[in-house]
Amino acid sequence: MAKGEGVFLLGTQSVNAQGHLEIGGCDAVSLAEQFGTPLYVLDETALRTRCREYRQAFHTLKSDVQILYAGKAALNLAICQIVAEEGLGLDVASGGELYTALQAGFPPDRIHFHGVYKTHAELQMAIDAGIHAIVLDNFAEMERLCALLSGNKRQGVMIRIAPEVEANTHPLIRTGQRDSKFGFHLLTGDAFEATRRVLQEQRLQLLGFHCHIGSQISDLNAFAAAAEVMVAFAAEVRRATGFAAACLNLGGGLSVRYTAEDQPPAIAEYAKVVVDALRAACDRYHFPEPALMVEPGRSLIAEAGCTLYRVGAIKRVPAMEPPDIYLIVDGGMSDNPRPQMYGASYTAILANRAHLPHDRLYRLLGKHCETDPIIEQAWLPEVHEGDLIAVLTTGAYAYSMSSNYNRYPRPAMVLVHQGTARLIVERERFQDVMRYDKM
Repeated sequence: MAKGEGVFLLGTQSVNAQGHLEIGGCDAVSLAEQFGTPLYVLDETALRTRCREYRQAFHTLKSDVQILYAGKAALNLAICQIVAEEGLGLDVASGGELYTALQAGFPPDRIHFHGVYKTHAELQMAIDAGIHAIVLDNFAEMERLCALLSGNKRQGVMIRIAPEVEANTHPLIRTGQRDSKFGFHLLTGDAFEATRRVLQEQRLQLLGFHCHIGSQISDLNAFAAAAEVMVAFAAEVRRATGFAAACLNLGGGLSVRYTAEDQPPAIAEYAKVVVDALRAACDRYHFPEPALMVEPGRSLIAEAGCTLYRVGAIKRVPAMEPPDIYLIVDGGMSDNPRPQMYGASYTAILANRAHLPHDRLYRLLGKHCETDPIIEQAWLPEVHEGDLIAVLTTGAYAYSMSSNYNRYPRPAMVLVHQGTARLIVERERFQDVMRYDKM
């Protein structure tokens, strides 16, 4: 958001008659007074709308597409319930995510289990629950899984491929490139060898192949390239073994709006590129068109979330470059480490005076014993101590990456919908932070 522009709003966000930011029909000032700050706020309508946009965009083009929500973006019981109600599947990447999904009653036959290292206990939990697919990442994992399958038990699996596609995104969220730690690599021959071994193993049922090239990607050509590589590999496997993959999972990674300058592709545009690329590659390699899976995480939930902070201190600092006025808020890297990890950009709104021109430049920082900027250049009205600031697009990878650094309790999360706010994650207390300590 540039100087003097109107506030940047997402989902159901609006400015009400009191000049306050409103989300899901709930006044942000009232939310902060009732539930405290920092506070994660999740817009239920925005989340459900994105789920439906994904289904509509893909199913209009191809009937046999399954949308799996990538739970690593943000996962708790309520989010699991919403995703299940919207008819999506779920991609989990740890035992904790799988346990949460099962406790929420998520249908096991719509769960896929990812990860570069799944322990014996995690694999056993997945087997016992009867989940649809375990996505194999390495040979050691394949051996562990087979050892756990007893009697006539068979487990559906997919094989994760490193497709050698280098997406244009931050290096730390790029996952499909040549030196990726994820999946079986094509150039080494490991991808084909893994396929051969699974096909020979009676306890494993090969459902298809999976890839994921990264996150926060705006260049749709990268997704098309991944589809090309995956179909080419599937066709090679078919020629050599006779096995024709019935499904290809092309992962997720579509970018979202963190600032007004961000212009990510529309979901419908993304769907068309992916489906067209899949079909073109199938024609080129004379491969029967498989069912398709995609795994959006960030692009489903990021814009549905925001975080409310209270301004605790204001400092004028002899900075070399503007801004020289620092706003210190009551949260920071423990509730959102992305600015420190990736230099992630965000947009702020002065929630208690959102109607005023956002024409003054500030640096927004957290309260931790680090230099933990939240926003390097935040345009806001004149700010006073005690004001309420909303940081937008924090629905993905803020709550899920939060920590107790400096022994700060994690924030609460509320779900807002049509004027009603429901607590879905309780605020931690100091007692919770030390509950496993021993003298």
